[in-house]
Amino acid sequence: MAPRVLVSDELSETAVQIFRDRGVEVDFQPKLGKDKDKLAEIIGNYDGLAIRSATKATEKLIASATNLKVIGRAGIGVDNVDIPAASRRGIIVMNTPFGNSITTAEHAIALMFAVARQLPAADISTQAGKWEKSKFMGVEITGKTLGVIGAGNIGSIVCSRAIGLRMNVLAYDPFLSAERAEEMGVTKVELDELLAQADFITLHVPMTDKTRGILSREALAKTKPGVRIVNCARGGLVDEAALADAIKSGHVAGAGFDVFEVEPATESPLFGLANVVCTPHLGASTTEAQENVALQVAEQMSDYLMKGAVSNAINMPSITADEAPRLKPFIKLADVLGAFVGQVTDSAIKEIEILYDGATATMNTKALTSALLAGLIRPQVADVNMVSAPVMIKEKGVILSEVKRDKTGVYDGYIKLTVKTANQTRSIAGTVFSDGKPRFIQIKGINLDADVGQHMIYITNTDVPGMIGFMGTVLGEAKVNIANFQLGREKEGGDAIALLYVDGPVSEDVLEKLRTNAAIRQAKLLSFNID
Repeated sequence: MAPRVLVSDELSETAVQIFRDRGVEVDFQPKLGKDKDKLAEIIGNYDGLAIRSATKATEKLIASATNLKVIGRAGIGVDNVDIPAASRRGIIVMNTPFGNSITTAEHAIALMFAVARQLPAADISTQAGKWEKSKFMGVEITGKTLGVIGAGNIGSIVCSRAIGLRMNVLAYDPFLSAERAEEMGVTKVELDELLAQADFITLHVPMTDKTRGILSREALAKTKPGVRIVNCARGGLVDEAALADAIKSGHVAGAGFDVFEVEPATESPLFGLANVVCTPHLGASTTEAQENVALQVAEQMSDYLMKGAVSNAINMPSITADEAPRLKPFIKLADVLGAFVGQVTDSAIKEIEILYDGATATMNTKALTSALLAGLIRPQVADVNMVSAPVMIKEKGVILSEVKRDKTGVYDGYIKLTVKTANQTRSIAGTVFSDGKPRFIQIKGINLDADVGQHMIYITNTDVPGMIGFMGTVLGEAKVNIANFQLGREKEGGDAIALLYVDGPVSEDVLEKLRTNAAIRQAKLLSFNID
């Protein structure tokens, strides 16, 4: 059955056709996003939801989305999506960060020009029949210093355009490397240095706990007198009241704002001030950008629903369409490794360490880790998945670490999971053979080679004679057919393990009979999803 996508905001017919061409059934209802009750009533019928800004994917709506797998936002901002609620429900949230980058960058440059030359006020004055030539004295852009806060997709385009205008460009971005700054032709600085030197400041960062109020009253006081500030990123990055005071005092010469703390912005401390240019969140409002993000979100959602490829996800590691086939068997391996430990561990997990050895270390380990955590939690939370599992682990305060290393053994690549509880440490390792099927290769430090079956019995015991015969007799009397039987031991007379792949589930009574043997310390039925 083809996956179903609901489009509840305006998308072009070309974008809608992309869904159809790729085998996705699409329901195009572009006005539905404004009817939250009707949307909540029908959302449970869909695998995907494609939106712009009108639809609000609230926690209440997400709770009704019983079959939803992905929300695609045609645009960069996801303020209208409750990301934590979606993550807890295992719903991937995608955006389209590149489709409107040029458009938004151009709008920032346009606002910078408008503020530098007081263009809106001069236009109003002239059209009113006045000729106030001396009133609107501006400043040149050439030779001035531009401070760019955030040098990502949009910020880097602004830097490029500013360099073309013969501006000196300073960039503040904790994630900007010295090599990348040199390649861009900008000077990487700390925030205080940027504030002190910039003639113009433009912001291009997402809204996070760290960036909220990045231009606070205290930060504005550190700026160069006569600075002009442009914000086309997110409302709330700048303290609007503090900026208004700085403009009134003359410390800040002007501002260009496309975004506001509250939107739609019907009022703001900035409204009505001299040399403040305001636009109604037009950063992405060009014909080209609107079409680009619509096409991009349709492609991304289709690729995920049809191929398992994940692009530009906010709450999930990306998996390209090219790597998805190669990664798929290792995602299954990671899942069963987690499921094994999750089923044999009864006490609360304190620490998780995942070792990627050899070829697995070069793979998309973020996706593999997400799959492993999902398998680990699933015995306790049945509907967990790769999106919600990392959130749950973080909320529980579990310490998670990854280790990557070059090939160290006979296998081209393997994954080893080690978990620690208050009382014990458990470990298991596995790999994928050429047939694409997962294999267990080590448990508790004991080497073995075992197929993974839907139904398995895991036994830990002391290595003594007669154990194989005893296990076989008990299971034979219970009419349990053994498909595969693997043994391993630490040393003669030491710890030993047995992993039995059986054709069907085994009753607790049979397990109790196994436990009657004094040498057996644990006998547990395990189940794995091997489809």
